[in-house]
Amino acid sequence: MKILVATEKPFASAAVEGIKEEVKAAGHELVMLEKYTEKEQLLNAVADADAMIVRSDKITAEVFDAAKQLKVVVRAGAGIDAIDTAYAKQKGVVVENTPGQNSNAAAELTFALMLYAVRNQFNGKSGIELKGKKFGLLAFGNVARNVARMAKGFEMDVYAFDEYCPKDSIEAAGVHAVSSRDELFKTCDIVSLHIPATPETVKSINYDVMNLMAKGGILVNAARKEVIDEESLLKLMNEREDLKYFTDVKPDLDEEFKKLEVRYFTTPKKMGAQTAEANVNAGIAAAKQINAYFKDGDTKFQVNK
Repeated sequence: MKILVATEKPFASAAVEGIKEEVKAAGHELVMLEKYTEKEQLLNAVADADAMIVRSDKITAEVFDAAKQLKVVVRAGAGIDAIDTAYAKQKGVVVENTPGQNSNAAAELTFALMLYAVRNQFNGKSGIELKGKKFGLLAFGNVARNVARMAKGFEMDVYAFDEYCPKDSIEAAGVHAVSSRDELFKTCDIVSLHIPATPETVKSINYDVMNLMAKGGILVNAARKEVIDEESLLKLMNEREDLKYFTDVKPDLDEEFKKLEVRYFTTPKKMGAQTAEANVNAGIAAAKQINAYFKDGDTKFQVNK
């Protein structure tokens, strides 16, 4: 089988070597398309591929139409909103992710953003401590669970809301389960976002939601740009000079947000999974899952059933 690794943002060299070893050991052919700049390059490369490994690449209906013999796509990471999973299902293509492989890296960055926020971007002025603060997690998946673990090490009071995760499961992790998103924002000094971008969540974090936070509230976005209603959030932050917004996903209105100075920060590009360890873990996991699919028909991690 021909396995294509298609990455605008390439894997680390150690990850590539690990992927090559896994693919070679299973008797498959590996083709690398790294740092491509034109969609046409991807369309040409996928034309005769049986499987594909991607990172944050946009795999649209056009890509699936060009892939005449594609059987499985594995996203090296957790988020799959850049892949048209519904169209893949129509075409009979299995889409998988590699949950948990990037979770510690993303959690550490989330915590770094939070520390950077409470210490005023280390500008020399007095900040506040995390100890004893009420910290909320919107969603309670692998990344959020790791963030909760770290927060408890700082003696923070941790809360979470996830409509798809039973309260008992949240409480079992030593975290207070609340009944709604709004209750989370009302309760917590700092809220960290870990929700996917879906029709229900796009622009769901807006003026009214963040305005529920008490004075000095901090919002950390470790999720997706699309979940923020940028216009209304910016309006609120211009009205309330006590609020801060720190994000791992650069807003479309970045230049306007920059005017908030120390109350706003964004990474230059999404960096949650940008560690050597996460890069290697996710890449090798993706290769192993493809091998398992071709060997045994294993679809344990399929997201478009």
